[in-house]
Amino acid sequence: MGAVSHLALGGAWFSLPLYKEPWTPGLATPAPPTKLFFVVRSTAVIARAASPKAAVVKKEAVTSAGREVMAGTGVFSDIIDGDVYKYYADGEWNKSSSGKSVSIVNPTTRKAQYKVQACTQEEVNKVMEIAKAAQKQWARTPLWKRAELLHKAAAILKQHKDPIAECLVKEIAKPAKDAVTEVVRSGDLISYTAEEGVRILGEGKLLVSDSFPGNERSKYCISSKIPLGVVLAIPPFNYPVNLAVSKIGPALIAGNSLVLKPPTQGAVAALHMVHCFHLAGFPKGLISCITGKGSEIGDFLTMHPGVNCISFTGGDTGIAISKKAGMIPLQMELGGKDACIVLEDADLDLVASNIVKGGYSYSGQRCTAVKVVLIMESVADAVVEKVKAKMAKLTVGPPEQDCDITPVVSESSANFIEGLVKDAKEKGATFCQEFKREGNLIWPLLLDHVRPDMRIAWEEPFGPVLPVIRISSVEEGIHHCNASNFGLQGCVFTRDINKAIMISDAMESGTIQINSAPARGPDHFPFQGLKDSGIGSQGITNSINMMTKIKSTVINLPSPSYTMG
Repeated sequence: MGAVSHLALGGAWFSLPLYKEPWTPGLATPAPPTKLFFVVRSTAVIARAASPKAAVVKKEAVTSAGREVMAGTGVFSDIIDGDVYKYYADGEWNKSSSGKSVSIVNPTTRKAQYKVQACTQEEVNKVMEIAKAAQKQWARTPLWKRAELLHKAAAILKQHKDPIAECLVKEIAKPAKDAVTEVVRSGDLISYTAEEGVRILGEGKLLVSDSFPGNERSKYCISSKIPLGVVLAIPPFNYPVNLAVSKIGPALIAGNSLVLKPPTQGAVAALHMVHCFHLAGFPKGLISCITGKGSEIGDFLTMHPGVNCISFTGGDTGIAISKKAGMIPLQMELGGKDACIVLEDADLDLVASNIVKGGYSYSGQRCTAVKVVLIMESVADAVVEKVKAKMAKLTVGPPEQDCDITPVVSESSANFIEGLVKDAKEKGATFCQEFKREGNLIWPLLLDHVRPDMRIAWEEPFGPVLPVIRISSVEEGIHHCNASNFGLQGCVFTRDINKAIMISDAMESGTIQINSAPARGPDHFPFQGLKDSGIGSQGITNSINMMTKIKSTVINLPSPSYTMG
C-alpha cells in the first residue's frame, strides 16, 4: 500500500497512507508515497517528524491526556463568544454593549486571525468605578496573602504556556520557542515580584526628631509605603505578556488595583494571561482588561480622573500621554536608538555574535535591539565580514518554524522599514545583502558606510535592518550616540575596562552594556531611558516603589524621652 503515516489522535496512534498528490480513500493509490509522521488535532498538523517516537517528543502543544490545548478552549473557553474574545471586568468575561469588534491581523498570513471587543467609554467609566472600590478592599489584604495569590497566578500561567504562546505566534509572529519562553519568563517575574514585595513593603522607617539641629527627642516619625490607587498598564505589542505582568505584579503586590489596556496586536495573548489571574482567585474588580480602538478609548483612559498612575511601554504615543496625564506618577519606556561602539582592541568574534544577536533577534522588533553600530575604521572591514557570515546562517520564514527572522508586525511597519532602506540607498549606503521583502517578511540587511545624513542613522527601524557607521575616534562615536533624541541603552566592546567605564559614563543612555548587546533583564535589573526614551525606572524593585507613595505618622511626646541603654 506504500508508505504509512502514523497519526496520534486522542492519545492513540493510527496509520494512514500519506502521499504527495491528493488521494481519496478507496481509489487507486498514486506513487511515490511520502513517508512522514504527524501529530494531528482534527485535520490540523501540529508536529512533524521522521518516526512516531520522534513525533511524540515534538508534540509540545499536546497535554498528557493526549488532547491539544488550544487558545480559547478548555479553561479558556469562558473568554470567547463565538469568534470574538470578551473583555474582563468585575471578575467576569463580558461582551461590549457597542456590538462592535476589532480585528487582529496575523502578520504572517496578513489575514484576520482574531477579534476582540470594541469597548465603549461608558464601559471604561464602569471599570474605573469598580477598580476604585476593589482597591480599597485589596489594600486591607495582608502582604502574605497578596503574595500567595501572585504565586498561584504564576504557576497557572506557566501551566498554560502553550495556548498563550500560540497566540503570540499568530498575533505578533513571535518564533514559537521564544513565545513559550516569554510566558515562562513572565511566570518567573510574577513570583519574584511577590517575594520582593513582601520584603520591601514589609519594612517601614522610624525617624527621631533630635537628629535635626535645635530639636529634642520629643517626636517619633513612622513612615511606610502605601498604594497609589488605580494603576493603568499599557504594554507594547512585542512583549504583550511579559511587559504586562511587569506592570501588573508590582501594582498588585503594592496594594493597587489594575486596569490593563493591551495592544491590539497581542491582545488575545494578554486576555489569556489575565484569565490566569482570574483562575488564581483574585478579588472581583481588582483586575480589568479593556480592549478596543485607541482612537476611541485611548485618550479617555489615559486622561481618566480615576487613574492614579500610568505605566506605559511603547513609542511616541507616550510623549502625548505624558502631556495630557496630569499630576499622577508616570512610568514610561518609549524606545531607543541603541548604539554599539566597537573599539580597535575588541574581541571581534564576540562583537560579530552580539551584533547579530542584538540586531536581528525577533526581527529587530525590540526596544533594546542594536540599532546602530559605531565602529573604528581600522577593524570595520573585519567585523562586517564576520557579521555577514553569521547573518548568512539566519533562517527566514514563518514563526511556527522557529525561524530567526519572521514577519514584522504589520504592513505599515514593513513600509516604514522599506522607506528607511530606500533613503539609505539613494544616499549611497553600501548594501551587504540585497534588500528582499515578501509581504511583512523582510530579510535581514546590513547597511555599511552609513552617514549621518541618512534617516537610518537616527530613526528606529524596529525591523531587521542595521546600519554601520565607521568612526575615526571614540569621541566621534560618543558624539553620535549623544546627539540622538533617544537614550535607552547602548553597548561598548573593548578589552580595556578603564576605557569601557569612561565611555559608559560619557554615553547619555539609561544602561550601558560592556562586551554584550543591549538587553532588558534579568527582570529585576533597573531598566530606564533618558531623554525621549522614557520617564522613571522599571525593574521589579523600582516598579514596586514607583507604584507606592510614602505616608508618615508622627507621635508627639509631652516631654523629651531618651533611651538610657
